[in-house]
Amino acid sequence: MDWEKQRGTMMARLIFLGCVAYLAVGLGQLALGTIMEPMVDAYGVKYGDGGQLVMNQFMGGMFGVLMTPWLIGRLGRKRLLLGAFTVVIIAEAVYATQPAWSVMLVTAPFAGLGLGMTEAIVGSIVISSADPERANRAMSRIEVFFSAGALIMPFVGAWLIANGMWVAAFIVVSVLMVVTFMLWTIFWPNIVGDKGIGGDSASDEGEDTVGKGVVTAAIRRRGKLVLALGALYFLVYVGTEMSFVHYLPSLLVNGNGLSDSTASLSLSVYWGAMVIGRLVSGHAADRWGGGLYMIVTCVSCAVIFIVLGGLHTTEATFVLTLLAGLAMSGMFSVALVFTNHVVPGVTERTTSLLMASGGIGGALLPKLTGWFLDEHGMDATRWLFAGMAIVMLAVIVAQLTAARGLGARLARG
Repeated sequence: MDWEKQRGTMMARLIFLGCVAYLAVGLGQLALGTIMEPMVDAYGVKYGDGGQLVMNQFMGGMFGVLMTPWLIGRLGRKRLLLGAFTVVIIAEAVYATQPAWSVMLVTAPFAGLGLGMTEAIVGSIVISSADPERANRAMSRIEVFFSAGALIMPFVGAWLIANGMWVAAFIVVSVLMVVTFMLWTIFWPNIVGDKGIGGDSASDEGEDTVGKGVVTAAIRRRGKLVLALGALYFLVYVGTEMSFVHYLPSLLVNGNGLSDSTASLSLSVYWGAMVIGRLVSGHAADRWGGGLYMIVTCVSCAVIFIVLGGLHTTEATFVLTLLAGLAMSGMFSVALVFTNHVVPGVTERTTSLLMASGGIGGALLPKLTGWFLDEHGMDATRWLFAGMAIVMLAVIVAQLTAARGLGARLARG
């Protein structure tokens, strides 16, 4: 009983620390976009140059996520995570000095590297440390704070821009990351250790827990299929979400005649719904099971976007945006936990692969959506979102089917 109480206390500490880290990451990921307008004016560059800065940071994040499993094996979780915090602190501080544009471009990959590694390491720590029946709840809690950071940053940025202090957005991120570094250093949860519970060692990955021969080979192939479908799901999910939030204001401005400021409120509606949804999504997923939760939310999402394609009024668009935020709120964290549980023993590698796939989707699909919008117009783009949601539903059905087949083979083995 004492051990259970002690474990509960350590897990609560881990969740608190994870929430602080994800809040800092959410703020850091949105900072460049929030102050893009005054930044390009101050430097006298074009929007394409600003886009290059964002792309550089994104590529650094991709590299950081992909390198996380390898680096954990050599440095351990604690040293790598504290190192990631340090990289972000330094990079954001460099941004804040308003250096030459060439220095900004060189600094951006390092900022992305630290943010990407932080998200991947903290996510894998929480998943591997939480009890399986509570993992969805744990991940949803820290994802709430990522959404909160994404929701807060535009308001903070708007206030700073209005007061002529847009550079201070980087200082905010850097200071919060300093606080995060100090909290994790002082209160590092013993439940994690350096490798975490069920750490991903090479022996875990290579261990044959089922037996030799054809059955084991079939199980491994099925596990790879489940993982590949999970990666495809994350690509489509993150790509759909990023396409929607990037172009929703444009749909409202050009299709409904709203002003830029009024149309931007739609993003506050979406991220606000995300925060609310993530407060309850983990509880729902733990109660229903991750597979059923994903089916229900993906079906709901497909229906919402299909209706959005047919209803073009401003009121309907805002209501459906709210519903989309609620439906999509738990999709990332629950799918992350579900895939890790179906393919156990390689938490860091699985988490990094899925997050990297999401990053690829977040880069490619918005570009596709922008091209589609130019070529086919506003109304057709609404139906493009519906098509993405239907593809997402098809992929999750395929993954659940493959996962069920993997479970059956394991039972026979």
